[in-house]
Amino acid sequence: MPVQFSVVIPTLNECENINPLLIRLFAQNLNPDNFEIIFVDDGSIDGTADKIKAWARDSNVRLVERKQKPDLTASILAGVAAAKSDLIVVMDADLSHPPERISALVTPILEGHYDVVVGSRYVQGGGTENWPFYRQLLSRVGGWLAQPICDVNDATSGLFAFRRELAATISNNAKGYKILLELLMANYGKLRIKEIPINFHDRTHGKSKLSFSHQLAYLERLIALAGGTATLNTAGRFAAVGLFGVFIDAAVFQWMISLGAGLAAAHFLSFFAAVSVNYALNSKWAFREYQSGNFYWQQFGRFLTVAVLALLLRGGVLAFLVYVFHISPQLAIFPAIVATAAINYLGSAFYVFPNKENPPLQEIRWRTATIGIVIFILLLRLIYFGLAQLIPDEAYYWQYAQHMDLSFYDHPPMVAWLIWLGTEILGHNEFGVRIGALLCGLVTMGYLYALALNLYNKSVAMRTLLLLAVLPIGFVSGLLMTPDAPLMAAWAATLYYMERALLNEQHSAWLGVGIALGLGLLSKYSVGLVGIAALVFVIIDPMARRWLIRPHPYLAVMIAALFFSPVILWNYEHDWASFAFQSNRLLPEHQFSMHYLILHIVILLTPIGFLAAIIALFPIEKQGSNYSSEHRKQRFVQIFTGVPLLVCLVLSIFGDLKFHWTAPIWLALLPTIAAMIAQAEQLDNLARRFQAAWHVTIIGCVLAYSFVLHYVVLGIPGIPYAWFTEHYFWREAASEIAEIVEEVKYQTDKEPIVVGMSKWSVASALQFYSPDKSMDIHSRNMFGDSGAMYEFWSPTQTRIDRPVIQVGMKPLHIERTRSGLDIQSMLDQPGAIECLTIKRHGIPVRQVCYRIASGFLGYKIAESNQQTVEKVTALPPIMLEQTPNAH
Repeated sequence: MPVQFSVVIPTLNECENINPLLIRLFAQNLNPDNFEIIFVDDGSIDGTADKIKAWARDSNVRLVERKQKPDLTASILAGVAAAKSDLIVVMDADLSHPPERISALVTPILEGHYDVVVGSRYVQGGGTENWPFYRQLLSRVGGWLAQPICDVNDATSGLFAFRRELAATISNNAKGYKILLELLMANYGKLRIKEIPINFHDRTHGKSKLSFSHQLAYLERLIALAGGTATLNTAGRFAAVGLFGVFIDAAVFQWMISLGAGLAAAHFLSFFAAVSVNYALNSKWAFREYQSGNFYWQQFGRFLTVAVLALLLRGGVLAFLVYVFHISPQLAIFPAIVATAAINYLGSAFYVFPNKENPPLQEIRWRTATIGIVIFILLLRLIYFGLAQLIPDEAYYWQYAQHMDLSFYDHPPMVAWLIWLGTEILGHNEFGVRIGALLCGLVTMGYLYALALNLYNKSVAMRTLLLLAVLPIGFVSGLLMTPDAPLMAAWAATLYYMERALLNEQHSAWLGVGIALGLGLLSKYSVGLVGIAALVFVIIDPMARRWLIRPHPYLAVMIAALFFSPVILWNYEHDWASFAFQSNRLLPEHQFSMHYLILHIVILLTPIGFLAAIIALFPIEKQGSNYSSEHRKQRFVQIFTGVPLLVCLVLSIFGDLKFHWTAPIWLALLPTIAAMIAQAEQLDNLARRFQAAWHVTIIGCVLAYSFVLHYVVLGIPGIPYAWFTEHYFWREAASEIAEIVEEVKYQTDKEPIVVGMSKWSVASALQFYSPDKSMDIHSRNMFGDSGAMYEFWSPTQTRIDRPVIQVGMKPLHIERTRSGLDIQSMLDQPGAIECLTIKRHGIPVRQVCYRIASGFLGYKIAESNQQTVEKVTALPPIMLEQTPNAH
């Protein structure tokens, strides 16, 4: 009878474990003639080989003795070569793997259903027993590191079975103790894999062979399989080159600072001086074996990309150390250099000098790129989110948190609640205000990844994360604390639970729908469009219609309404002011703006993303049942994107929609767009160009975000501050206004009122950035204009006998109201309008205008004067001539 499978067991000083292992193996309900046991000994000195030979005399046990340097992978391959069967089982000799699971391993392969079966500790039913914590941690970390490129839960398992022919595909460079990972990666995308649960037991005899060198070898192979060239050799040479570069970098930086150069100019020049030398040495020495002479300019272009990204991130680290921790620039440059050295090295190892000898599949390269870019984006947010000044919108929502309520006139309360919580923990600064946006961005990423995983697969889910991180719709909402941050998180969560409920019939998912939708309504009313889309889907999809007669969706609506009740209560107490405002805001005037809406979408998605969205939203119909899983998934994406988009398109016919209103709509479509970024081997020439355009778009977006953040925090040498002259740098402007307030207070012995001459932006920004946040600041509603929530916080008064300081971005804002009323007539002894040039570190950054008056007479006076003028100018000419002082 032919041998059905061979059990390959590598050994090194396992004498005490041989007898109990073989006793347990032969105790299984297996025909001894159907399998063989092959021990491969790597030079044991404790009598292991003799004990195996004793068993081999009268049983189906064989021994292969290797004389080369001990290596687990080489030992297993030697056993495979000696095997008589076409099915191989690999297990350890230390009794950590249960022999009782061998039958469960080989049966699926013998039946022809699978190619590889893995005994997994990390699936349901699996586990570990009597293992020290540090070993569990090492195992978990090793598995987590492999997860991005490998789709098996326990890629570091030592108990597995596979078809013998697959061993020939393992790379000649394979080494170390994790041959399963080598096997899986060598046949990526071609295998039918099954994982079965096992209980792993720690050894009771002998010593573990796992050493630090084994762990380093595993990391090196993992990096190589991911397409990188990071090894101990390249790392050592890179470090040597880097130390030389640090000397050049620091020397040039100190020299520039001593000459009085600004922080940005000094660190730019020193960085490029050092990095130019580093590139020459790295390309000719550190990574010399990976130097590609045929692609020099492509390699140099990639080097410049990595260098610029590292430079712009380093600027944030430098600013953080200097401005937050008040470390001198001469000292701060050293940790800043070290902090970005890892980016330079990993960028060089994976992007500038990648593994071209044994390159991974493009699918794996996309995964590797996703990990690197997403981590960089998160670092960019983490470093800069507390350094960049608040935009006026964020300052306004910070004002919400200073007047906590159940809801607000122009937005629901979630943004205020998050800012209140953040500032209570981190203080009233940019960190405290924006921490909620950072966390909401992570929640959005988590739910969207899970949605893409359900709709497609792990590769698509990872590319979806990449798109969310780099496209403006995701980057901005994950950085700035506006209502869009919690809205995006709630929208993504609602989509995930909707998919679980509608496509997978999970009754409990409706609870998630209700909670996510309720939290979304507390963030922004527009999340209700997801509910409309769900109703359309249930009506159109034959299988989903059953939910119309089930209680679960209605319970979800009730839960959402319960969460939304604070907003309803606030509106009830304030004459439905917020609902009325939002209704009027949708159609403020009959103005066709669809062309602007399309332009806004192109900006939010980028041009290539916009084109991809059109293709994804209107795909070529495939043949198949209307009830098939693929058709239902496609219908889900189309409806949950198309219905909200259609509403926006209709509204744009009659009114002007805000720039960012469509941002969350594209979350449902991002997984489909990510799925279109397929393997190049499956694409025609046009599609390859499409994919190349994505490369340029992704790199361009990351560079743009890094550039803008560095620009607003440290500046860019040679580029003046001309982009943010009206709406940014309020910290410096507030300091100047505070000095004027103190001067007026000293001269009049009265506390002046500062009036921000905009709806809410000037007043909010001045309040947040006023040195002690003690100025009495009002909005333009004081003069009869709209002031949003300021109409509730500081209602218009008839007369004020305190000095009034108007502050505006332009003189026109100070002269007249939006309705055309002359503001000067409302003031007591108004002075001339003056404009200040605001400087930051000695560099002009913006202008702010102001006017000082002795008091406020009331806007009704100006309104009365305006009505008198209108009545007089409406008289017939002959009567107008007879009217005294008509002109």
